[in-house]
Amino acid sequence: MYKKGEKNCPGNYRPISLLSIFDKLLQKLMYNRISKFLEQHNILYRHQFGFRKCHSTSMALIEMVDNVYANTDSKNVTVGMHLDLQKAFDTVDHKILLRKLEMYGIRGLVLDWFRDYLTNRRQFVTIADNHSELGNITCGVPQGSVLGPLLFLLYVNDIQNSAPDISIKLFADDTNIFICGKSLEQTMEKANSSLLALSGWFSANKLSLSIEKTAYSIFGKQEDSSQEPKIQLFNTDIKHVDCCKYLGVFVDSNLNWKDHTDYIYKKLSNSLVYFISYEIKLAQMY
Repeated sequence: MYKKGEKNCPGNYRPISLLSIFDKLLQKLMYNRISKFLEQHNILYRHQFGFRKCHSTSMALIEMVDNVYANTDSKNVTVGMHLDLQKAFDTVDHKILLRKLEMYGIRGLVLDWFRDYLTNRRQFVTIADNHSELGNITCGVPQGSVLGPLLFLLYVNDIQNSAPDISIKLFADDTNIFICGKSLEQTMEKANSSLLALSGWFSANKLSLSIEKTAYSIFGKQEDSSQEPKIQLFNTDIKHVDCCKYLGVFVDSNLNWKDHTDYIYKKLSNSLVYFISYEIKLAQMY
């Protein structure tokens, strides 16, 4: 399925699992059983807002903005880093996932069920009337399945242990970290060490961080920009942006929401032009 970007680039397409009705019903039963177990034992990371009951993008945005405002009122600097993972759902390592399921208490017959669920899955690619040969799937959770999102949440659940002294906000694979401090230099130094720790966690879990698409913003009081320290990973500078898209909302470093207002205005204007053109065509027809 096409996602975004150039349509001629194979990397811009995502595999979707075609599942039978019986398979979906069976997965739903297992999903309900595992979800109740996770809720009962409070296992899922509390700042994971994706694919969870009573959690949403709105809650994630409100919590983030409230934290930034609180630090700004306290004369603190907040650095927000927005990390981009490449095809995170498709690169989940099955062996690591099964070990984590066992660690969280999913054992015995149920663990064997999940091992069988992930084993011997196959896929092929179709373009027009051309079909590729069947290939074995050795990693990834099935996209388009009932259990896929829940398995991914469990796979990234221990990310909180990689940098326990910072705020990591998750919406499935959408990863954002927020670091505050009294001075810009101190905050940026902590941001560098936290990014390095997270990079080590990604590497250990065979997830790929795209340094080119990763960016950071600075909220609150700032010193002379010419003296601004850099955030780097493996000697590569992380891009500094004044505005970034966070869960569908454009958040600028001044929190005046002008960029998001302009974005909404432009979308409404385009929709209005299309609607008027459609109405004129209908009027001409009749």
